[in-house]
Amino acid sequence: MIDILNIAAALLTIAFGLFGFLAPRYTASALDLTPGATTMGLSEMRASVGGLFVIAGAAAIWLAEPLAYAMIGFAFAGAALGRALSLAFDAPPLRKVVIFGGIEAALAAWFLFANL
Repeated sequence: MIDILNIAAALLTIAFGLFGFLAPRYTASALDLTPGATTMGLSEMRASVGGLFVIAGAAAIWLAEPLAYAMIGFAFAGAALGRALSLAFDAPPLRKVVIFGGIEAALAAWFLFANL
């Protein structure tokens, strides 16, 4: 059962990553980010919000090792921590932070507790 849930969570990770990878303008808009004077922000969306999670999810499925899935958990834990710090220092829209941060925290919890 853990294997099936790991694969499902990794596929969800890939799906989220595909938004940043293939639709960086949509992703930037959903995150309240707008391209500025250059398109470097779109490049960052494709890289850090997109490709990173697409490849991490695909690699975990390919390797089929608990530590590979746990590493995705550490990545999501870092993202959730970043959102928590943002709440303390940046005053972002609470609703979006709770939604995105909640998803990241839930995925981090699954990947870490199920695989360590």
